[in-house]
Amino acid sequence: MLIQRLFNFFVYVGSEWVLWLLLLLSVISIAVTVERLLFFLRNSTTQLDTLMPLLVAGKLEEAKKLLTGKSGMEAAVLREAIDASYGGPATVEEVILGEITREKPPYERGMAFLGTLGNNAPFVGLFGTVIGIIKAFADLAVGGAAGVAKGGASAVMAGISEALVATAVGIFVAIPAVVAFNGFSRWLKVVQARTQALGHALVAHLKKHEATGSKAG
Repeated sequence: MLIQRLFNFFVYVGSEWVLWLLLLLSVISIAVTVERLLFFLRNSTTQLDTLMPLLVAGKLEEAKKLLTGKSGMEAAVLREAIDASYGGPATVEEVILGEITREKPPYERGMAFLGTLGNNAPFVGLFGTVIGIIKAFADLAVGGAAGVAKGGASAVMAGISEALVATAVGIFVAIPAVVAFNGFSRWLKVVQARTQALGHALVAHLKKHEATGSKAG
């Protein structure tokens, strides 16, 4: 009884709604991708070659001035690290770890959606295909032997072919989402690595200064 009800329900609703759902998800995916791209472009500090020598040399005020008005993880973490430099290298290391953890969530926003869509859009499309095939065989059953003799089989095959479109659309929607997710994940790793490299340069200077001061004492 339950199986018959589900069968009748799938035959009634058809698979067209799955295509509309995939279309909606595709539009959202494109919007999220564009928004993430603009966010990463706005929040990337591109002055690593200039900042690194200043931090190594201990010119912290110059480095801080260079970071004025800059946004993004690198700038935010370095500003806090420079402000905490009076506490010594151990304090700065803790500040860097804490700031990186605090700055990561804005970069990761929307990426869970892209990853989930990339993994599951083909299954959504396959679901639509299965519903379409169920409907096609239901039409064949209604037509019976006489329907088959009059070309019902061709109609059923046409219905199955249309149903397979849902799977193709699901894969088509998934590929850009996967590419975007992998690209932004890689970009975030680069930003985090750059931030850690700059932080390590500052910590190295403070440790050297601390060692020099101990020897002088």
